[in-house]
Amino acid sequence: MLLHYMAINVEVEKKNQESTANLIRRFTKRVQGSGIVQRIRKNRNYKRTKSPQVVRSGKLKKLAKKETYEQLLKLGKIQEPVRRGRR
Repeated sequence: MLLHYMAINVEVEKKNQESTANLIRRFTKRVQGSGIVQRIRKNRNYKRTKSPQVVRSGKLKKLAKKETYEQLLKLGKIQEPVRRGRR
């Protein structure tokens, strides 16, 4: 069995008369000891932060869209959606 992650090799050779369950157990212990699982779990939900320029352009687009919506609403070209439910 071999697991390769970020230049860390975890390799386990099967010994004579060793059961497969014991081989898997030894492999699992080696992987836990190397810290690969902890690193993967730590970075699982990582998202890069957006650059200030991307954030600014997104806000400008949102403002422009809101402005056109309000203008169309004021002219009567679209109807304001009816809100349903409890809020």
